[in-house]
Amino acid sequence: MKRILNWTERLEGFLDDLIELRRHLHAHPELSGEEYQTAALVAGELRKIGWRVKEGVGRTGVVADLGTDRPCIGLRVDMDALPVEEQTGLAYTSKRQGVMHACGHDLHTTIGIGVARLLADEELPVGVRIIFQPAEELAQGAGWMRDEGAHLGLEALFGVHVFPELPVGSIGIRSGTLTAAAGELEIQILGEGGHGARPHDSVDAIWIAARVITGLQEAISRRLDALEPVVVSFGKIDGGSAFNVIADRVRLIGTVRCLDNTLNKHLPAWIEETVKGICSSFGAKALVKYRSIAPPVVNDPELIDLLKRSASSQLGTEKVLWLAKPSLGAEDFAEFLQDVPGAMFRLGVADTDGCAPLHSGKFCPSEDCLAVGIKVFTATLLEWINKRSELPLEHQ
Repeated sequence: MKRILNWTERLEGFLDDLIELRRHLHAHPELSGEEYQTAALVAGELRKIGWRVKEGVGRTGVVADLGTDRPCIGLRVDMDALPVEEQTGLAYTSKRQGVMHACGHDLHTTIGIGVARLLADEELPVGVRIIFQPAEELAQGAGWMRDEGAHLGLEALFGVHVFPELPVGSIGIRSGTLTAAAGELEIQILGEGGHGARPHDSVDAIWIAARVITGLQEAISRRLDALEPVVVSFGKIDGGSAFNVIADRVRLIGTVRCLDNTLNKHLPAWIEETVKGICSSFGAKALVKYRSIAPPVVNDPELIDLLKRSASSQLGTEKVLWLAKPSLGAEDFAEFLQDVPGAMFRLGVADTDGCAPLHSGKFCPSEDCLAVGIKVFTATLLEWINKRSELPLEHQ
């Protein structure tokens, strides 16, 4: 394989262009499933440097290929923004009111294009694919692209997410479970309305809703294994019509997080049984709906080892940090990992003054992370390709 000569120096040569591109993306954010201009820009940039590009994969997704049609390695980055009002005061602040790249996907997209520019000069013995995914914030885009075969032919897939808890210049890695499985929970409690002065003549749905909220937490601590954490959080409650009327119906909407995939599969039935038991004990009925959002991200140990070695060669071993704990956040990168082994790492973005958390209107990551992410990905992909091309044909 012809190797790129001094590719880290070449990166320095066009890094300013990438920063300008990232700032354009940041100023023109698009919500999940609406990434039309972002996808068009990405596709145009990739075609200019010789990548084979397919648009409209998974609605607004872009799939780009380089090299041969033989077994290939992949990189996935996401493109969508959030319904958040920006409060950073940056010169390139969002031009769309109430929409912001508050989760760093503008950085992810730019990193993907940076890797593509470096690899464009490579004579690859196997294929490389970059998946630019929509709608990660809805945890649906990966499923859309998977349904249309964006992952087919891949032997390995890498991903990244910015991480405000780590300083810029470093990355965080973890083997095994990285993020939690997530679900959306909706509970309707059906009671009987009545006068506020005569609660004994009614079935108070609001009071029972309170018992459901606390009862679920108590049941988690006493009926499930404490070593396999489960989090149930309710973010919305609707019910009642007047101050002196007992509510006959309350609707609860929340999220469920779990690190163990086997336990996660049993949670919908367990939650429904628990909720209905609480409601029936007070004379009410319950309707329970559970929607699976994403399975857990489980990093492949061999790919994490490869990523660790490659990142250490670029950053130094002291900048490759081991993450002691998984996150209860969700990431639909996991959808691809149902079919393809993969690994995701955390990219440090905090400068000396720190960094506001993800999904905050004040989120302002250091752009120095761009070069770090591009170097780590490029080194990792090239190392994987070298090892893959050394295999005998019968193993390819």
